[in-house]
Amino acid sequence: MPVVKVGDINMYYEIHGNGEPLVMINGAAVTTEIYTELIPIYSPEYRLVFFDNRGAGRTDAPDIPYTMEMMAGDVAGLLDAIDISSAHVFGASLGGGIAQLFALFYPDRVRSLVLSVTHCGGPHMVEPDAEVAKILSSPAMADPEERAETMMRLCVTPEFAARNPGVIQRMKTERLKQYASSQGIRRQQQVSCTTDIYERLPEIKAPTLIIHGDADRLVPVENARIMASRIPNAELVIFPGAGHILIEAGDEPDRITLDFLRRHRMT
Repeated sequence: MPVVKVGDINMYYEIHGNGEPLVMINGAAVTTEIYTELIPIYSPEYRLVFFDNRGAGRTDAPDIPYTMEMMAGDVAGLLDAIDISSAHVFGASLGGGIAQLFALFYPDRVRSLVLSVTHCGGPHMVEPDAEVAKILSSPAMADPEERAETMMRLCVTPEFAARNPGVIQRMKTERLKQYASSQGIRRQQQVSCTTDIYERLPEIKAPTLIIHGDADRLVPVENARIMASRIPNAELVIFPGAGHILIEAGDEPDRITLDFLRRHRMT
């Protein structure tokens, strides 16, 4: 298992494929396993870099306050360690917040930016509804199996979950292969609650694609529109009827993302 020292943590990472580097930044409490199915889609054209964020999986989870700035620095440190000077950057959910700050702090290292199902934090962020907030704060979420089951159901529409119990079970199993400790989850959640990037969004210079589902229960779609209104020349694509992981949109998110990346090749 490739692990490299990055600042104060040992960081787990994987590299798949060849071509221009494409760094994919995970959401809260998930690990590289979440991207396994993307390997055959993107690796023929791109050198995929996956990693476990601090607080999750096989990367260290120090019990100290995390910040989005700190986690963006982790990405920079990893790229330094594996000798990648610049890359396309894809961030989903919490990873989208990390990707936004990475683009702000290290603009010369970002060829293009894809922000998937994420938000800019702060008072301008649109929160999930009260029912979802209550579920997320339930004490039962401390149990890894219960959390995996609940999160998988929140990541898709209720209709999709009812029609596809096997898919939910498979995703749950993948999620449980490696997971964040309760300590890591708590620290990552604090990051989402204390970040406000809204005022700095106009400073993002990288070509930016924002993708979102209009049935996202965890990060309401209004967040995508807010970011698109603030990031210069951002492209916004909204998938009707799709939840947080965009599975209901089929292969369209990948097709659109690949088209965007190809339009912004590094050479």
